[in-house]
Amino acid sequence: MTPLEPAVAIRPRSIRSWPRLLSSIRFDEVCALQGTPLIGAVLSIGALTMNNMLDVAFVIAGNLCLVAHVFLFNDWSGIDGDVNDPKRAAGTFAAKGLSRSEVGYLAISLLALSLLLFAMVGETPFFVGLAIAGLSALYSAPGLHLKGTPIFSSALHLSGGALHFLLGYAAFSAIDVRGLLVSLFFALVFTAGHFTHEARDHAGDTLNGIRTNAVAFGKAQGFFAGLALFTAAYVLLVGLAFYGLVPRVLMLAALLYPLHLTASLRALRAGLSFESLVALQRCYRVLYAIIGIVTVVATLASLSAL
Repeated sequence: MTPLEPAVAIRPRSIRSWPRLLSSIRFDEVCALQGTPLIGAVLSIGALTMNNMLDVAFVIAGNLCLVAHVFLFNDWSGIDGDVNDPKRAAGTFAAKGLSRSEVGYLAISLLALSLLLFAMVGETPFFVGLAIAGLSALYSAPGLHLKGTPIFSSALHLSGGALHFLLGYAAFSAIDVRGLLVSLFFALVFTAGHFTHEARDHAGDTLNGIRTNAVAFGKAQGFFAGLALFTAAYVLLVGLAFYGLVPRVLMLAALLYPLHLTASLRALRAGLSFESLVALQRCYRVLYAIIGIVTVVATLASLSAL
């Protein structure tokens, strides 16, 4: 048993089952992050063939494992703080009777499987996946833990958001100017979401002494930084659509921005409470899901017409 084990062994040890072990994965968060590499793949695929579709399946399967690893590693690293956070404690793997070592082995296994799947697609997706795992380690690993370093934590999300798109894009195309410009949209969205997430978790992070942007500069400042980046992302997306780098129908994304702004102002009027920011996150996730679906459908429709 490691020195940290007693702090997290909330329930007695028992024979573990796979369902219990898999319950430590935040499947809602993992599934929410599957669209980005899929959009990257679709925008670069060029033609719909059986081989291409198989590569897409490998990319998505690999990304499922990679994102699950990222969240598990984050939970593994921050478990002592999470069990002290009233809003997180009940959902931790420790509360489900799982040990830190078990979750650590699962995280390592998922990373290995994800890299194997990416390697089956190509060299570039493999190294992009490895880079994302590296950023995750910088963000979460004990001793490094840049999650608690203002600005740097957001820089990691900016880089990670771009790489997450390029993970799918690089499966079928060299990383070119178009790919980099579109990846900037996802980088802005990821970073904006990170600022909002930090504002939401301000109380728990303050309790645990984690110096996030919201803790260092204030919850409201973090919220407004997120809103500014979200706004920039909408502007960029409309510009990308205008120049034909993404389907032109995405110029209509400008119509979704007032809905996002309204939800943001509602959270502000509610005092940026935990519940109001959770509602805001649900809102913008739906809006970006709509953007993602439209992107995929419009792109595939254009490919089938060729």
